[in-house]
Amino acid sequence: MARISLIVKPGAIGDVASVLPAARQLYDSGSQIHWLCGKAAAQLLSCYAWVRPIVLDDDLLLGKRNAAAIREVLVTWLSLTKNRYDLCAILQYDRRYRLLTLPVRARRFIFLERGLRPLHLVSERHHSAEFMRILCGQADGFREQNIAPAQPDKLPPNPVPINGAIRVALAPGGARNSLRDDPQRRWPVQSYVALARLLLDAGVEVFLTGGPGDLWVEPHFHRLLVQSYVARWDLPELLAFYNSCHCVVTHDTGSLHLAGLVGCGVVGLFGPTAPSKALPRRAGALALWGGERLPCRPCYDGRTFADCPRNECMRSIAPERVLAAVREVMEQRDAEWRVESL
Repeated sequence: MARISLIVKPGAIGDVASVLPAARQLYDSGSQIHWLCGKAAAQLLSCYAWVRPIVLDDDLLLGKRNAAAIREVLVTWLSLTKNRYDLCAILQYDRRYRLLTLPVRARRFIFLERGLRPLHLVSERHHSAEFMRILCGQADGFREQNIAPAQPDKLPPNPVPINGAIRVALAPGGARNSLRDDPQRRWPVQSYVALARLLLDAGVEVFLTGGPGDLWVEPHFHRLLVQSYVARWDLPELLAFYNSCHCVVTHDTGSLHLAGLVGCGVVGLFGPTAPSKALPRRAGALALWGGERLPCRPCYDGRTFADCPRNECMRSIAPERVLAAVREVMEQRDAEWRVESL
């Protein structure tokens, strides 16, 4: 009988991308991969032929409508009773997700637990390394372990055919999920506008990208000849487009992790969060970490951010420095990933 591993990770796109390298190692070791995920993550996982998504409505599950949440749990239980699993890995701290696996028959269970080092994500380490440690049984200090992003093997055609011009995509929005908005992570939209102007002056094609909740960014660029595809594509189409770009510029949000999965250059902008745990660990990825002289950096503790009205760490990243980073990444696409503090 074939081994099957069940991964319970409905979370944000970045969290799902961080688990993919460890899931791929499980698959390469001979295990089928079933993945209990939310609707947005299911779009991403559909780009991987070796993953079978089991989709739940995480908005209903975590919402305030108890009857709807109970129905969603019952439907999920029915889906999970169809197989016997070798491993059930609940990669969430929220104990409500354990309810989803009550009827699961598995030889072994793994779950995240705060306060228990073997089952706790170590702060400031790259999340891909931590999930590899927890999911695949790697010890602390392992070396030469491949935690590079797992590239998708099923992409649709590029929605904007290549025309020979240098293209750079900006993702000024994001930094929110179904539970909360984290504006502290965003580089100021005015800084994105200034960067777009610099790129256009240099003869670069500039594109705006983002999801349905990011339409608010478009009016800020209305006087510039940028091409906006915000809320126009699903995740597979966005991945296919990013794969055609010379560089993607964004902050610590889902677009950063999506760009890290494909072949474009990546410039990630950080302040309250540390690039050590989020910048894609591959060649052609560069992080600019603002606020080096600020004693409060980073302020994110894994749950909340500091109450900071100015967001000085992100404001300190100058558009001119980002432009230089874009040029550097495009000229040295094979350079190792790295972090520069500002």
